[in-house]
Order: sequence, then structure tokens, then C-alpha cells
Amino acid sequence: MGSFKQEIAGKKVLIVGAARSGVAAAKQLCALGAQVTLNDSKGEDELPGVMEEIRSLPIARALGCPAMDCLAGQQLMVISPGVPIQSPFIAKARQMGIEVIGEIELAFRLCPEGVRLAAITGTNGKTTTTALCGEIFKAAGQRVHVVGNIGTPFISRVPEIAPGDVVVAEISSFQLESVSAFRPSAAALLNLTEDHLNRHGTMEEYLRVKSRIFENMEGEDALFLNADAPALRGVDKGARCKVGSFSRKGPVAFGAYAQDGTVYFAGGEGTEKICAVKDIFIPGAHNLENALAAVSLCMALGAPAKAVKKTLRDFQGVEHRIEFVTEVRGVRFINDSKGTNPDSTIKAIQAMDRPTVLICGGYDKHADFLPMVKAFTPQIQTLVLIGQTADQILAAAKKCGFDRVMRAGDMAGAVKTAFRVAQPGGSVLLSPACASFDMFSDYEERGRVFKDEVRHLKEALDGQSQS
Repeated sequence: MGSFKQEIAGKKVLIVGAARSGVAAAKQLCALGAQVTLNDSKGEDELPGVMEEIRSLPIARALGCPAMDCLAGQQLMVISPGVPIQSPFIAKARQMGIEVIGEIELAFRLCPEGVRLAAITGTNGKTTTTALCGEIFKAAGQRVHVVGNIGTPFISRVPEIAPGDVVVAEISSFQLESVSAFRPSAAALLNLTEDHLNRHGTMEEYLRVKSRIFENMEGEDALFLNADAPALRGVDKGARCKVGSFSRKGPVAFGAYAQDGTVYFAGGEGTEKICAVKDIFIPGAHNLENALAAVSLCMALGAPAKAVKKTLRDFQGVEHRIEFVTEVRGVRFINDSKGTNPDSTIKAIQAMDRPTVLICGGYDKHADFLPMVKAFTPQIQTLVLIGQTADQILAAAKKCGFDRVMRAGDMAGAVKTAFRVAQPGGSVLLSPACASFDMFSDYEERGRVFKDEVRHLKEALDGQSQS
């Protein structure tokens, strides 16, 4: 941290990927005096928003061409999370002596000394846990920066970060591929279920990459693992920091746990009662796990129990994660666009307490949908399928004998179809179990479109009632 900033001035840096994090990295590097080249396989005409953002910056543009053509003379390469670390041009860059890092690593190196960094990874629950940690530190009166995969590039906040601040970062496996010195003060590994196998290939490799979050942690740094997640057992072998855990099923030696309807934190100075489980505002067993992870991280970094308790009672969750949208003629619409894999959708299904129409489908990440269909509760009445994976989910439904399945060509059609078959007093749940890239730029756009279509439906029906 810190000293890296002096090395940047005059350095030739190639940024690969002109998405949100790439543009943010370009801005910060330019401000530090680096000679920046921005590369993307898309051309300028395909990146109008990017062109507007970088128009006034002294950046060389290498847009619409392969990264392999841009390596000559570069001293550092910063890659976006969407660029696989196994890409041939990365191997070539390393052969040429060019260091390759990601935006998360760059931001970490540019942070000042004395920053407390809490990092959260796992297949599901990252965004909720990250947002909750941020709110806890705010309630504790700390200057806190909530960054990373949650939507705000870490690098974009670096100019504002001062010694003594807290940074809470949601970290994806894609981002962890390109770390080297990255070292959180506290980290949580929430869970591990099948996801991103089109990128990582095997679950073993997926776990190896996730485990990189603590590879540089040591001494009094604190790592917390989900004690209720079988896939994480033994993952901390070789860890050089303090290792704790969190559990909704009973006591742990170091970390947060639930017992007899109460949340506790076991720390170095004994066990402290936090609050009743029923007082946690966000519903569901999975959110209890998220809350326990947040309690562990925040209290390990000095947040007082009073601030933790208040936030657990007040925090209402995050957008796109089991988010109530509105009610249309007695049917509740729920936006869980953040459900980008089958396990995440299972958790959303388990949170439904009324007859539900499930909208599912999207980009193919080579997931197995059979466990998701097998996990359908009696509340799941009908399945409406969209996107690239519709046939795969349909095949899984047929194998399980679930035949109440319908199709839609787009989100507008899915919302109308789901409403048509929904029972008054029931729900329509968007929880795709897939990424969004077949139809949308990201899960956030998918969620916004869903909410827009629900509002259009409501307005149209209200208009009919008034005419």
C-alpha cells in the first residue's frame, strides 16, 4: 500500500477492458502521471459512454483491436474482471516482462497505509454482506467506502481514502484471479456452490481462486469461514492469519453464531450477546448467514456491538436481492435478479411464503439446474422461462415431473405471462438462476427492466380501471 503510487508516474500502462473498472483505472492512472493506453475489442462506435468519459483525458486509444497487438513497450497491464487470466495475450505479456494485475490489486497498492480492509467473497450473499458491513461501520461513526463487485470500482474511491478509513470490498472470483499483494485486514468466505464453471472449469479450481482472498493475510488479520458450508472444510489449511468461523447452527470459538434464537460474537475477550435472531430485518436462513458473516468481520475490526445491533434491526437488504417491487391486483412482484446461479435461486425459493410464479433463465454458465428444480417447494406453482438456458431448465423440470412450465420471448412477455397465471394473494419472483449476458448488460439492468415492466403493467391496469 502507498509506496506504489510513486512508481506510477511516467510508467507505460495498458488497460485491457473499457468497462466500468477499466475506465476508472484509466482516470486514476492518468491523474498519477502514467502513460495510459486503453484497449478493448469493441470499437469507439460501440462504446459511446466510454468515449464521453475519457474524451478529455490524455489516453492513447487502442479500441476495436486485439490486446495482443498493444503489448510492445508496455510496463504494466491492468485487466478487467471479464478477461480470463488464461488468455494467450496475458501469457505473452508475462514472457515480455510486463506485470499483469487487475483493478482490485491496483487499488490496493494505491491505498494509503493505515486503512482497514474488509473483503467478502463466496458464491452467494456477497452483495448483501458487503452492504450490511458498510452500514454497520456507518452506524459506528467510521468513514467507510463500500466498493468492488457491488458496483463501485475500488480504484474510483482511492483518491478519497485516508489513513484510518474502513474499506469494505465485495470481491469476485474473476477479480481474485489477478491479485498478487492484495491483503485484507479481515476477510470472509461465505459459501461455495456450482457457478462460473465456464470460466474456472472445475469446482476445485473455483475454490482455489476464491481462497486467494487470504493468501497474503498473516498475523492478526482475521479470516472467517462459513462453518455450515461443507465445501469450505479444510480450505484454511496453510493460512497464516487468525482463522474464525460463523454458524447459524451453534457456537464457534472465534466469530459470530446463532444459538437458541440469539446472535452472539465470540472474540478474544469473551462472548458478547448481539441481538435476537427475530430482530434481524432481512428474512431467510441465507440472510442469517450473511448477517453472521458481517457481525464477524465488523466486530473483528472494532465495530461496537451497539452499532451492529442497530444495523441488523434497520437494514432492509439490497436492490435486486429478494427485493419487493410492488403489488398489482393482489399479486406481489419480487426482484431477485441477483440470483445468477441455481443455489442463489434455491435460497430465494425457500424465502417464498405464498403461491409463487418463478421467472427463470438467462446466460449459459454450464450450471446444473436439476438440484434447483428438485428444491422447488409447494409454493412454486408455475415456471416461466426466458433466455438462452430455457431449454435446459425445461429439461430439468420434465425430469422432475414439474410440467407447469411456460415460455416468454422477453422480460415484458415474462411479466405479463406470470401475472396472468399468478393467484391473487400470491407472488411473481424473478430469480433467473443464470447470468444476464444473453439479454442484458448485467444483472442490474435485468432487474431494472423487470421493475419497469411491472410498473408498466400496473399503470396499464390502473388505466383500464379508470376508463
